[in-house]
Amino acid sequence: MAIIDLLFLSRFEEDILAGKKTITIRDEADSHYEVGSRVNGVIYEESRVFCQLDITGVEPVSIDALNQSHAERENMPLSVLKDVLEEIYPKTRDLYVVSFQLVAK
Repeated sequence: MAIIDLLFLSRFEEDILAGKKTITIRDEADSHYEVGSRVNGVIYEESRVFCQLDITGVEPVSIDALNQSHAERENMPLSVLKDVLEEIYPKTRDLYVVSFQLVAK
């Protein structure tokens, strides 16, 4: 079975490799990851694999229900997290928290 990719902006690479970012919040198009699967962490801008991650959870969440725990696992202030998500997904309130654990760099 082929390992699939989970894309990240380059600005998140350091936080993921340091274990400071352990979730990503995506829309329904990126809710297909399966708990227990292994994925390649890929830098979007460069199409470069920078690590492997194990998917530990995929849970629905609304932007309004995001809390301090989500912000800490994203390694950013809650207000910034909500602003970023509303910018990326302007017409979407229902998102998915994809939790992951770093396996290998």
